Amino acid sequence: MDQEHDPVIESPTRRILPVVLLNLLVYLDIGMPMAVIPVFVHGGMHLNVILAGFAVSLQYFATFASRASAGHRIDSGGPKPVALDGLLLCAFSGVLLTGAGLAKGNAALALLLLLASRLALGWSESWASTAAIMWNIRRVGVRNTAQVISWNGITSYGGIALGATIGEMLSHVPGPLGGLTLVGLLSLLLPLGGWCLARSYPAVETMRGTAPLMPFRKVFMRVLPHGSALACGSVGFGAISSCLSLYFAAHGWSGAARALFAFGVVFVIVRFMFARQIVRLGGLNVAMASLLIEGLGLFVLAVLPTPAGAMLGAALTGAGFSLVFPALGVLAVERAGPENRGAALGAFSVFLDLAIGISGPLLGLIIHLSGYAALFLFSAAVTLIGAALGAMLGRKRSAASGSR
Repeated sequence: MDQEHDPVIESPTRRILPVVLLNLLVYLDIGMPMAVIPVFVHGGMHLNVILAGFAVSLQYFATFASRASAGHRIDSGGPKPVALDGLLLCAFSGVLLTGAGLAKGNAALALLLLLASRLALGWSESWASTAAIMWNIRRVGVRNTAQVISWNGITSYGGIALGATIGEMLSHVPGPLGGLTLVGLLSLLLPLGGWCLARSYPAVETMRGTAPLMPFRKVFMRVLPHGSALACGSVGFGAISSCLSLYFAAHGWSGAARALFAFGVVFVIVRFMFARQIVRLGGLNVAMASLLIEGLGLFVLAVLPTPAGAMLGAALTGAGFSLVFPALGVLAVERAGPENRGAALGAFSVFLDLAIGISGPLLGLIIHLSGYAALFLFSAAVTLIGAALGAMLGRKRSAASGSR
């Protein structure tokens, strides 16, 4: 679907919302265990913080491993079947998480089921989220790509924020069906409901250009420059998702889920209010400003070790990270051609997956060696490297435009 052949959509948001609801359900499943798992592994099973961080970030390795298959399946067969399979896999991750909660008396079995659940959830995230974006792009046209990606981000991080709050509430429910078990049961039911809903949605035609589909490796190289900047910005999110609840627990503070909620709420507000600036100011300019704000938030977390400082730092990090993906993503997807958009989106998202997946155990190691201040300072420094990469891309783009 080339931009010049886009359908004219009077109200794209109304067409986007039904499909993006599926993404919200998946990310509620991702958010619910986020504040629960590190404490379950470190506090409940008395395992070290490196393994607790790994238990969270393992999901993103599975997402990374499945990006290529998601993109090519969407480009060759359409997004609806991929979304349906992703929702079913998400429900299966809820079954495994329920089993981990029920097996908490057997640490080895509980950990095995928990890690398997994280793998299934990561795979489902890749398929369902990428499919939702491409499904909506084909429903509303390429000219509305930034709006589609923005809505996907709103439901993604809004779902994480709301899910983390729900998960922490459920974790305090007593009894054999409370805690992680109850989180798992709800994680089973939500995507099953989404699967039933998605079956009733009309499929869209598979869009092919005149060129053949690229190998994933070639698509990956096309998006590498922008993906590298995304990876740097994603380390900050990895610090929040993998380590914030441990940071609160280490200081004996309550309210980790509230800090995650602050991150998500500010993320969503910034997406609502400023997403249009990507088109107005240019993706690279927005990305650089966003990465600087994210770095400031992580610096605040490092230098203000109080609950209020942590809340402020998490909120600033959410504000900064909010527009990084769509600002860079619109530019990255343009580089692969219309017939490879699914693969390009999958390849671009790989950088987020890898950064978060690697950052979990790496940041856990930094905590173990040097403490939480060093963790947040390291994350801030990597984010600033991302801003510098964005500046380099901007100069290269300007030079290329000037030479034409």
